[in-house]
Amino acid sequence: MIAAVPLRQVATIYSGGTPSKAEPSYWRGDIPWVSPKDMGPDIVGDAEDHISADAVNGSATRVVPEQSILVVVRSGILVRRLPVAITSRPVAFNQDIKALVVDARRCLPEYIFWLLKSRESEVLSHGVKKGATVHSLSAGYIEGLSVPMLPLDEQRRIVDILDHAASIRRLREQAQTKVREIIPALFVDMFGDPATNPKGWPVKALGDIIDRFEGGKNLQAGDDVAGSGLRILKVSAVTSGYFLSSENKPAPNDYKPPSNHFVRMGDLLFSRANTVDLVGATAFVHEKPTNILLPDKLWRFVWKERSIILPFFMLHFLQQRHTRVAMSRMATGTSDSMKNISQAKLVRLPTLVPPLGLQQEFAERASEIEAMATLNDAATHEAERLAQSLMSQVFGANNNML
Repeated sequence: MIAAVPLRQVATIYSGGTPSKAEPSYWRGDIPWVSPKDMGPDIVGDAEDHISADAVNGSATRVVPEQSILVVVRSGILVRRLPVAITSRPVAFNQDIKALVVDARRCLPEYIFWLLKSRESEVLSHGVKKGATVHSLSAGYIEGLSVPMLPLDEQRRIVDILDHAASIRRLREQAQTKVREIIPALFVDMFGDPATNPKGWPVKALGDIIDRFEGGKNLQAGDDVAGSGLRILKVSAVTSGYFLSSENKPAPNDYKPPSNHFVRMGDLLFSRANTVDLVGATAFVHEKPTNILLPDKLWRFVWKERSIILPFFMLHFLQQRHTRVAMSRMATGTSDSMKNISQAKLVRLPTLVPPLGLQQEFAERASEIEAMATLNDAATHEAERLAQSLMSQVFGANNNML
């Protein structure tokens, strides 16, 4: 049994503050002043705002040293995520953040960072007080989290493994980002910008190219344990431009769907309802899904028997900036938080129709680029599996408060 102590015994925990906005000189310094909007990356070394030494002396904020742990304790984001970061230089911070200065004689700061990351689900479930728009951590919750007290060399071994897994994940994300940049550029190189159609390709209305759209039903989630075994896609399954089968919810327990509601390998899925920025998001189903159903807000393209458009070409045509803007203009709704594109409008979308042979060449070249981005998938999955297993073994057994 690993001995454990409360977090407050291995770290000094500080609250932050905001210097007066009425004193302009306070906001013309070189000290990064971190607020929740700066808490995206795991390592924080700068901030959108900077303050002076006089601002620190004249307010409730304070400067904490390099290798301090910052935790957001008050923000609407706490409904879904616990932002945690480690500092790479001395920073100040506001009242929505707490800083942990770790006693390096007892614990590595990186070890505490990973402990907090591993406890995210627990903290969000049990430690967050929910308000109408802003949520906050219960007083003393973070301070009372248990810390398994391992020797420093064992902590270092654990940190190295978890850092390595995180590094592989970042490399994979960078590769995917490159794909998102290269393939649209390849599209424009081969077909021209759809906004001007400089190569003079024929243009047809989308309704002349496809046979119809198929969608599912608007259904309430069922029981995850004793349910039907069927899953319904969430709209988030396509918003990234890549199909994410894991973005789903359980179908109603006794639901018997028609056969055309099942998602199939080769489907081109289209988000007909979403925010103004995401309506019209499209993804191609590369895998063979099992027992996954379409919702009402996602449509499948059903192609004509002798189609003049390849699904892969259509995917990237719909992801072009000009096309996304055109679809956003088609969308209607009372607010930007939910827009809807009707079939009557979508079938009028002007669509380039290059020769099938050129479309096929594009599909092959783009697939090669995508394949390069997924070469490290096996290493990523293994590193993630090891990291999750390690965090469960080290941090999970003491997943309670002291």
